[in-house]
Amino acid sequence: MSGRYVRQSVLPEVGDAGQARLATASVLVVGAGGLGCPVMQYLAGAGVGRLALVDHDVVEETNLHRQPLYGMADIGKPKVEVARAALLRFNPGLQIDTHAERLTPQNAARLVAAADVVVDAADSFAVTYILSDACQAAAKPLVSASVIGMTGYAGAFCGGGPSYRAVFPEVSVDGGTCATVGVLGTAVAVLGGLQAHLALHLLLGLEPSVLGRVVTFDAKRLAFGGFGFADSPEPDAFVPFIAPDAVTKDDLVVDLRSLEEAPVSPFPGARRLVVDDIDGLAAELPAGRIVLACRSGQRALMAADRLRERGLSNLVLVALG
Repeated sequence: MSGRYVRQSVLPEVGDAGQARLATASVLVVGAGGLGCPVMQYLAGAGVGRLALVDHDVVEETNLHRQPLYGMADIGKPKVEVARAALLRFNPGLQIDTHAERLTPQNAARLVAAADVVVDAADSFAVTYILSDACQAAAKPLVSASVIGMTGYAGAFCGGGPSYRAVFPEVSVDGGTCATVGVLGTAVAVLGGLQAHLALHLLLGLEPSVLGRVVTFDAKRLAFGGFGFADSPEPDAFVPFIAPDAVTKDDLVVDLRSLEEAPVSPFPGARRLVVDDIDGLAAELPAGRIVLACRSGQRALMAADRLRERGLSNLVLVALG
C-alpha cells in the first residue's frame, strides 16, 4: 500500500480493504466549478481510481475566487482539461476522463452507467433533475449540492434511496444564480467538501448510510442543519427534460425567456410568454406536445407545474443554458 494514503487507511473505517475499494471505484463529477473543485481534489486525494469530469465551460476570471484549481494563465481554457492536468500533478496514479460538453438527456444515461457514484456539482436545476432521473433508472447513488449567496445544502439521493424529485418536486420561485445573487467562496468550499465526504462514505459502504439525508449550511450564522427523507414516496408522474434537438416541428414551443434576455429563439415559431401568463395556454387545450424552454430549466419547471394543475400532461422541458 502506497504511503500516500497511510493517514486515512489507518482508520478502521477505511483500512487496506477500503483503500483498495477506492482504488477500483469510479466517480462521475458533473460540474468543474466552485463545488466541483473541492470534490475533485478530495476524491483524487483519497485515491478514487477513476474520475470522469463533465463541464462545457472555460475558465473565467470571475471563477478564480472560489475555484482554486485554476489560475490566471488558465483563463479561456476548458475547465475539465485544466482540472485534469492539475489533478494528475497532484496524484499521477489516477485515471481521469474528460468530457468538455453539457450534461444532457442524451448523454446522461451513458455517463451514469459507467460510474459507481455520481456527483452533481453543476448547481443547475436542469442538470440535477436529469441526473436524478438517470441515477434512479440505473440504481446509482447521486450526491447533489447547491449553494447560493451564503447558504446551501448537500444530500444523497437515488441508489436505493428516494430520488431528488421525491424530495424536491418543485423549485423555488425566488431562485437566483451566483451571477445575480452572489456567492461566498468559503461557503462553496464547505459544501463541496461535504459532497466529497458523502461520496467517500458511499464508496466505502459506511453505516449508517447517508442515502436519504440532506445537510444544510448557513455560512452567515455558522449553522448546520438538515433532515432525513428516506420514506419520501416517488412522484406518480413528472415532466422530463429533453435535449433541444429532440424538439420537432409538431411541438408547440413556449420560450419563457424575455426578448431582452434572448432576442432570437432557437425554435422557429416559438411563443414568447412569461410564467405568470402561462395559464392561458391551458384554455387552448393544445392537441400535441408542449415544450417549455428557458435558460436554466427553473422557469420551465414552474410553468409545467401550473399547466399540470390545469389538466395538461403532454409536457416536456428544455434548458438552453
